Amino acid sequence: METAHVDGLQVAYTRHGDGPPLVLLHGGLSDSRSWRRQRALADEFTLLAWDAPGCGLSAVPPSTWRIADYADCLAGWLGSIGVERAHVLGLSWGSSLALELCHRHPAFVRSLVLASAYAGWAGSLPPEEVRARIEGFLDLVGQSPAAVIDAVLPTLVTPAAPPGSAEEIAAMIADFHPAGATTMLLAMAEADLRPALPRIAVPTLLLYGELDQRSPLPVARALHEQIAGSTLVVLPGVGHECGVEDADGFNAAVRSFLQSTPR
Repeated sequence: METAHVDGLQVAYTRHGDGPPLVLLHGGLSDSRSWRRQRALADEFTLLAWDAPGCGLSAVPPSTWRIADYADCLAGWLGSIGVERAHVLGLSWGSSLALELCHRHPAFVRSLVLASAYAGWAGSLPPEEVRARIEGFLDLVGQSPAAVIDAVLPTLVTPAAPPGSAEEIAAMIADFHPAGATTMLLAMAEADLRPALPRIAVPTLLLYGELDQRSPLPVARALHEQIAGSTLVVLPGVGHECGVEDADGFNAAVRSFLQSTPR
């Protein structure tokens, strides 16, 4: 792991490969380890995967942070490591962060890949579903890692997930930081990024699992309708962690899309 400091906050990250930068933004209850199966793309791109503040080896941010604060930190991190413009791939929570980065700091974004994406929970889910998710997580956050895994893991992957993949995800969930995860959850719950969607001016790929329980296909279609010129790809038979369940299909879709973007 490498580290950088943004306004006094330590940010840990990994770097693999050589070529145009591809920034990888993980989901909630996760960290940079979630992109292990995407390292096949390092033959063509420089993969830069951070541990979001409050995750992995990065410092926990103030509890008042919301999605704009994370996006400003992300921009500061990119500037600190010398990245001027990059392809940005975000999954789930990371997809909303990617959208906010594009809104607040568009000069950094060359293209967007939004996997299992939301326009924030407030922007993509009914209010009663957002409330249920908040209450469910707050009930879980003080429980044992095993209890959190038992509650969350079945919503992330299908029973047909490749051997070992569920265990990889469970290991990351077991390491989550309660304070950091709670701040991320509230940031996601309050985020409504719909006003930014029609203003996206970079090539955008929407990548979803057919059986995603957490970000189902109606959410995908709503984003597709609101982001002009976007491409929607649905990976059959997989769930929310589509980059883990169908790494080959996920990587092929990302590679094909990025190769098609203007230089």
